[in-house]
Amino acid sequence: MEISEIRPDEYDRAAELWEASVRATHTFVTEADLDVFRPLVRAAFPEIAQLAGLRGDDGLLIGFIGVADGNVEMLFLDPAYRGRGGGTLLLQHAFTHFAATSVDVNEQNPAAVGFYEHHGFRFVSRSTHDTTGKPYPILHLKL
Repeated sequence: MEISEIRPDEYDRAAELWEASVRATHTFVTEADLDVFRPLVRAAFPEIAQLAGLRGDDGLLIGFIGVADGNVEMLFLDPAYRGRGGGTLLLQHAFTHFAATSVDVNEQNPAAVGFYEHHGFRFVSRSTHDTTGKPYPILHLKL
């Protein structure tokens, strides 16, 4: 696995990875929610200056991370690659190259919360709703 920039022609692939990852890990998200989030996620890629992709041995995009102002805004992996160290590689890249020091994570995704805590993040505060106003509690974590 290696990390490199995501090209604009790969944004659709990144959006597919986002959706596959969300379906595998965010069991609380409904189909209606996905319909709302899908265009927002796709539109966000060109807006995130600090965006990196994880590639498999064949060069295909299998995950990505996006950071804005030191906050990990998105980290998603192809579900087939979970548990193989790709998330850690992306997060370490964000520490080293993007100066990431915080993350907001869905409280209802305990695997993600544990992943970030394992990497040194600690609870700072909690919001009862996500940024779109949905009643999905968000934990704000910092290194």
